[in-house]
Amino acid sequence: MLLNIYAVLLKKQGFQHWWPGDTDFEICIGAILTQNTTWRNVEKAIGNLKNQSLMSVDALLRAGERKIASIVKPAGFFNQKARYVYDFCKFIEVNPMNKLRKGELLEVRDALLGIRGIGKETADSMLLYALDFPIFVIDAYTKRIFSRIGVCNEDIDYEDIQGVFHKGLVTDIDLFKDYHAQIVMLGKDTCHKTPRCGLCILHKQKICSYRLN
Repeated sequence: MLLNIYAVLLKKQGFQHWWPGDTDFEICIGAILTQNTTWRNVEKAIGNLKNQSLMSVDALLRAGERKIASIVKPAGFFNQKARYVYDFCKFIEVNPMNKLRKGELLEVRDALLGIRGIGKETADSMLLYALDFPIFVIDAYTKRIFSRIGVCNEDIDYEDIQGVFHKGLVTDIDLFKDYHAQIVMLGKDTCHKTPRCGLCILHKQKICSYRLN
């Protein structure tokens, strides 16, 4: 069923080429900045960092939290996110990306989760998109869409729904990346909190029969 849903989304929405970023480090910074905001705002914040030549570990550490906060304002919660970015850079200074890639998935995940401001979704986004570990990213869109289809309850635990995808799909990094991107697109375009079912390809294909009460 999961592969069928992916095939329908891929045919309708096309390959997403997600996560955008010129470097793996930039992808990680984007994963931090996108918390509780739109990607459009993240793009502005990343653009600001690039314009001031601050898209590197050394440059961000030299800049410090206060300057980072002033630059990433478009992403919202800028003081908080500046702390998270700074702490992440301190971690990467000791644990470079190439070193992390050679580690064990669960050990690297635990290390990322130990950084202030990095939760499961952010850590897994870094693991999948920047470090190429085979782990499926779960977000609010995933829970909303697949609970409406009937795969799970919307209040399902993160690891439980992640397990559904790990068991229901072949372990393929490219598949995991694009499937998550397809879910994000569907959630942004049609499967809102108040769904636009008439525009949803899953509804048209009778994969989802959700109706508002």
